[in-house]
Amino acid sequence: MLRPQLLASAVLAVLIAPIAQAEEAKDLDRVTVSASTSRTPNSEAALANTITVIDAEQLKQQLAVTQDVSQILANLIPSFSPSRQKLTNGGETLRGRKPLYLVDGVPQSTPLREGGRDGHTIDPAMIERIEVIHGANALQGLGASGGIINIITKRAPRRDGESFQDVNIGVSSALPNQSDSVGYRASYLFGTRSGDVDFVGGASYASEGLFYDGNGDAIAVNDIQGDLMDARSYNLFAKAGWDIDEDKRLQLTANRYQLRGNNDYITVNGDIRTGKLATSARGSREGRGAQNRSTSVVLDYTDKSLAGGYFNAQLFWVDFNGLYGATDWEDFWRDGRDPHWWDQSQNVSEKIGGKFGWSRDNLFGQRLRATFGLDWNRDKTYQELVVAKLKWVPQTTYESWSPFAQAEWWVTDKVMLTAGVRHERGKLEVGDFTTIPSNAGGSRFVRGGSPKTRETLPNYGIVFEATDALKFYASYSEGYTVADIGRVLRGITTPNQSVDKLVDLSPVVSDNREIGVDFDNGRWLAHLAAYWSDSDLGSRLQFDRNTQSYFVVRERTEIRGIEGNVAFQFSDNGRAGVGYARGKGRYDSDGDDRVDSDLPGINISPDRITAFWDQTWNDWFSTRLQGSRAIDRDFDSKGVQVASTDGYTTVDLQGRFKLPLGQLNVGIENLFDEQYITYYSQSTPRNDTYVAGRGRVLNLSWSHRF
Repeated sequence: MLRPQLLASAVLAVLIAPIAQAEEAKDLDRVTVSASTSRTPNSEAALANTITVIDAEQLKQQLAVTQDVSQILANLIPSFSPSRQKLTNGGETLRGRKPLYLVDGVPQSTPLREGGRDGHTIDPAMIERIEVIHGANALQGLGASGGIINIITKRAPRRDGESFQDVNIGVSSALPNQSDSVGYRASYLFGTRSGDVDFVGGASYASEGLFYDGNGDAIAVNDIQGDLMDARSYNLFAKAGWDIDEDKRLQLTANRYQLRGNNDYITVNGDIRTGKLATSARGSREGRGAQNRSTSVVLDYTDKSLAGGYFNAQLFWVDFNGLYGATDWEDFWRDGRDPHWWDQSQNVSEKIGGKFGWSRDNLFGQRLRATFGLDWNRDKTYQELVVAKLKWVPQTTYESWSPFAQAEWWVTDKVMLTAGVRHERGKLEVGDFTTIPSNAGGSRFVRGGSPKTRETLPNYGIVFEATDALKFYASYSEGYTVADIGRVLRGITTPNQSVDKLVDLSPVVSDNREIGVDFDNGRWLAHLAAYWSDSDLGSRLQFDRNTQSYFVVRERTEIRGIEGNVAFQFSDNGRAGVGYARGKGRYDSDGDDRVDSDLPGINISPDRITAFWDQTWNDWFSTRLQGSRAIDRDFDSKGVQVASTDGYTTVDLQGRFKLPLGQLNVGIENLFDEQYITYYSQSTPRNDTYVAGRGRVLNLSWSHRF
């Protein structure tokens, strides 16, 4: 647990010998963050929180090494969990809690039945930049208990008459080469602006081969939860805008993304007791390969001079389908008719909603900006068994109306105060349903209900710019989400239950207290922050060895952590830096309202160190060397060690060569072919997911803008 003395010493160290925040974490007062992330226009220091902006240049660097967005986030943000390198992102957290994924401000998560698929709903070729707000907050409504990850899509040219065509072709392979490890990808984007109309659109296709570890063995495909390897994906994207006049703009965006497993390999289970890793073997599982399919349509309207202020409105529709691999349910019907019943579950979610906001500057003759808004969201989700044609999770609808207000006031040239409040009014509707027959004790009738929730969620903060280079900040904010309602409902085994009386459906309110310091003198760039995050009634996943599945536990949780980065511009062409994150999570295991045990690895990430070195050697050649170290972690329950994980280090190398036509990108992931067991595998006792991470991988791509 962090002590105030430790924090004070760390802050003092920053002031005496300025370290620097790595280029990956660009602070809000240095970089303009989009309104779709911050909820206010032209946000420069609008939030007293740690902000990370992964811009287009950084994204290009990372995509030369990996196409996995989770891996990119882990490479650049030490407080983000190491990537599982799978389609599912269950267990990947930010500051020990689940972040909310957005695309252009539109939520991608399915919180009513959290399936861990929200990190893969758009191809990286369609992404312009990624904006991350660290820590629990309610700026975007439901789901941001760990923070916000907002993916910003490609934009059209800014100048009239301009147009572009972007072509990218790539190939990847394990090193040393394995014939079935080869992957291919290609993308094309076209953008143009003519008068008041602009357009950007494109398409991409990718086919991934099998992944191999540092020992040259095939990594086990996750044929139930879904995998990025042995899979194909495509993406169709289009965005059209119309500048009605100098102040008004209308924009329509449509996106269709699908990733489906080829189902060419099956899992060969490992054995945790002996250290044997799970691997892949040729073969096909019953049914179809696991799949993600997401379709979205978004309409945005802005007016920069409505009633003297800035108005923005967004309407969205998102249709999501997540298919999981087949499982042998054995005597599913409990009548002996079929001792081996194979079935696949499928999450089906439809979201429609609207976000409305109006901001005005210089109120009352002061440097005061106020933003008022209203969010409406209707999420309808169910999980079905496609062969049995039964709903494993009944159709569940959550509808919310949430007014909010946010203010920023520069009291002096050096001091800014922020404050806001959001009132969440939600209603959960579940009809009468019967659980599936394979549950312990057989099918159970459950009476439906309509639980209602009301939460008022404040935030406030202060920013003190001591000098042009040095800034301090402190903040408090609250996040709001629901427990995995679907997992609760489908797991009911006790007779005579009613939805209205299930405490496990109560919302999760998590707070985030943070203090930090930033320093930027042009050559050194520094950041250090400490945070405290508590939930009186948290939501923790616990693994049941008997059923080999997770269930939701509601109890008090507390998370403490620090994160910092340092970078130094040692020449016009060279830059190096290091980052560090440390977190500790505890929960109340015996209901006495006092935390006494460590959160397990699926809930909390390891302490991590990251480092990088960027170098431009000449006009046609540049490189980036980056590394990450996950540190050993022990887990205890009431003072008794119950689990542990071993740390590991990976290093990546990226190089870019300018050609007479286009650019050649060369990336080597896991340069030294480190053999390691992933953090998730070590901290989660399942023989089928006990896997190593990827060994050395060569990525080659050619890109050109016409």
